[in-house]
Amino acid sequence: MNIEPESCRVEDALSILVGKWKPIILLHLFTNGTQRFSELKRRMPGITQKMLTNQLRELENEDIIQRVVYPQVPPKVEYSITEYGRSLEPILHAMHEWGTKHTLHKRQKSNERASK
Repeated sequence: MNIEPESCRVEDALSILVGKWKPIILLHLFTNGTQRFSELKRRMPGITQKMLTNQLRELENEDIIQRVVYPQVPPKVEYSITEYGRSLEPILHAMHEWGTKHTLHKRQKSNERASK
């Protein structure tokens, strides 16, 4: 890997993805397609309404997701991944795979220590 530390943009990328809920929100949108706010909230019972609103706004401001408001009563709002946001899909999948391997690695290390 030929990345000069002075010009590294990992911090920029992480600033978009960092947060307990952003990757989960994105994975729900990648997996289930366009979702209404209430659908996302229902799929993530541990998130507060305020936190979900904030995380969605931040992702929208970065052009990762799109928010569409339909002019009806009651208001209907849907969220979906933008074309630009789709470029994150392989990154999230790679992070998921690494996280799975890391969890197994930690479990193996823990079992090795326990058997000594």
